[in-house]
Amino acid sequence: MFYTKTANRQYFSAAIGVCAVAALSYPFTEIIGYRSVALLLLLTVSVLAMRLNLYPVLLAAFLSALIWDFFFIPPKFTFHVNDYGDVLMLGMYFVIALLNGVLTSRIRFFEQLARRKEARAATLKLYDTLFNSLSHELRTPIATILGASDNLLTANANLTEQDKGKLYEQINAASERLQRLTENLLNLSRLESGFLQPKLDWCDVSELIYTAVNSLEQELKNHKVKVEIPDNMPLVKLDFGLMEQALYNILYNAALHTPAGTAISIGAEYIDLQCVITIADNGPGFPKEDLDSVFEKFYRSKNAKPGGLGLGLSITKGFVDAHKGQIKVENQWGGGAKFTIQIPAEANYLNLVDDEQCDHLGH
Repeated sequence: MFYTKTANRQYFSAAIGVCAVAALSYPFTEIIGYRSVALLLLLTVSVLAMRLNLYPVLLAAFLSALIWDFFFIPPKFTFHVNDYGDVLMLGMYFVIALLNGVLTSRIRFFEQLARRKEARAATLKLYDTLFNSLSHELRTPIATILGASDNLLTANANLTEQDKGKLYEQINAASERLQRLTENLLNLSRLESGFLQPKLDWCDVSELIYTAVNSLEQELKNHKVKVEIPDNMPLVKLDFGLMEQALYNILYNAALHTPAGTAISIGAEYIDLQCVITIADNGPGFPKEDLDSVFEKFYRSKNAKPGGLGLGLSITKGFVDAHKGQIKVENQWGGGAKFTIQIPAEANYLNLVDDEQCDHLGH
């Protein structure tokens, strides 16, 4: 059904295009001459061949020859042609229009074919990169889990409680790494499918931020996390789950690539009908030449620590884009990177009214 509608639309466009050029040219026939009209119609067929499929272009070529003969070649309003030169020219026009349309359509077809081949090659390269990275990323935590569990099972009698605790921590850390990897792959699949639709609901931005921070308690334990949210911050309509994961990925990236003891600052405000969230760290930042590539799939900085697929920031951008928002990253003058998320969102100040009422009742 869709193909039929598209084909019909192309035939209609071909007919309308030729008729429109002929109608616009008709009043100027005495000035430019009827042979010049043939050039205009030939140009029209060439332009249509760049946009339409072959058969609509053939229709345009055939129709343009009939219109030129009937309305422009003397005697007008008849298909009879008195001048043998005009007969020859009409025949040549029809052949040239057909050849021009066919050749242009074929060129466009091969260009599209070449683009599809390039896209297929890029996709295969992407999958190759993904599988190579996956093999490494899966092997490390699985080996850790197997090694630790094997020690627990075979040497249980000789292990102290402290040794057992360390092995349990290794298993837990490896399991969390596998979970992050699985979540990133699932999120990537959701984004690539093109069917990701945010489920908007009223969200407390403070709760959103602290949920992301608390889920990284272990990773952030050696960092000073500062959260600054104004008292008049309203509720905003967001998809809590998607945005929590987006913030999680940025914070995890900051925790992984910044020195222990440095600060990570998180801020939020509502400005110009937009929810704005910033995350800044005091790490090394990004190489200047990489700033435009930070949100690409499998991006990894040259100085990055080993581990990870380089999907987290790409997924974050996908979730922000799904909210019709924007995300950008910049290096700070004093060092470190700063991420800024801007999402157009409805606001609800009822939470502030409730807080004021509670304060009033308390007094």
